[in-house]
Amino acid sequence: MKVLVTGGAGYIGSVIVKKLVSKGHKVIVFDNLCKGHKDAVHPKAVLVEADLGDVKRLDSTFKRYKPDAVIHMAAFSEVGESVKNPDKYFKNNITNSIYLLRVMVRYGCKKIVFSSSAGVYGNPQRVPIKEDDETKPVNPYGETKIMFEKILEDYKKEYGLKFTALRYFNAAGADDEYGEDHRPESHLIPIILQVALGKRENIEVYGTDYPTKDGTCVRDYVHVSDLANAHILALKKEGIYNLGSEKGYSVKEVIEMAKKVTGKNITVKESARRSGDPAVLVASSAKIKKDLGWKAEYGLKEIIKSAWDWHCKNPAGYKK
Repeated sequence: MKVLVTGGAGYIGSVIVKKLVSKGHKVIVFDNLCKGHKDAVHPKAVLVEADLGDVKRLDSTFKRYKPDAVIHMAAFSEVGESVKNPDKYFKNNITNSIYLLRVMVRYGCKKIVFSSSAGVYGNPQRVPIKEDDETKPVNPYGETKIMFEKILEDYKKEYGLKFTALRYFNAAGADDEYGEDHRPESHLIPIILQVALGKRENIEVYGTDYPTKDGTCVRDYVHVSDLANAHILALKKEGIYNLGSEKGYSVKEVIEMAKKVTGKNITVKESARRSGDPAVLVASSAKIKKDLGWKAEYGLKEIIKSAWDWHCKNPAGYKK
């Protein structure tokens, strides 16, 4: 199968591309490299360096490579930034994604796996969260994800587009070759590890007064390799699925685990809450286990250990 992966030079995309190549698929990476890295693109994949907003490049790419399916990863994903600059998020995550759908329809590409988010649920009414629970995002990032899911539903009805939406919880960890290198970094585990490596003075904890066991936010962490495996399975299935480990860890618990894994002291600075952060996000993954036969293979300790190994081998991240 020929698979076009938008955002395939990014953190999760790079591991998905590697998995696809290992299973014999031909892969075309479409990425503007604003967040991704050329060194994160598998050598057997084709890289088209272009923006989704460039409709001519999109069109010529589909015309040349004729992909059978698309895995759509090209989105901005920082909650805080989306609150401060919603226009940037709606333009890229919605408008540019519609350009992608139009080209898919034009060239008869009928399958898309969409990188959605647990952010669609907002402040959940129950935990663990199930796919049919109310979707009520509390930030523009989450809004863009649920909006695009609804757009996909309409494209399915009117154009016969088949889609799978994977609602990620917190992607973390590293493959032996590809890891997390955002600039600037905004995700908890790599920031903690930067402190352990001496690249930061402290980890800033936003909010210690949430209604949780220790007052800090609780999240469900899933290994990036487990995420990648789910995308491969999703190419053969339609539906909306949560993608998490079904276990919740507080920010303080993640920091303590990182101390054990690294053997390093990690200085913590407590700050006020950030706007748009729900207190608890933990998945029910019963549906994806039943329908796709997927399950999370790695726990928090293995996730942090894999990330620590990658950062120790690549202290400066990818070449730029």
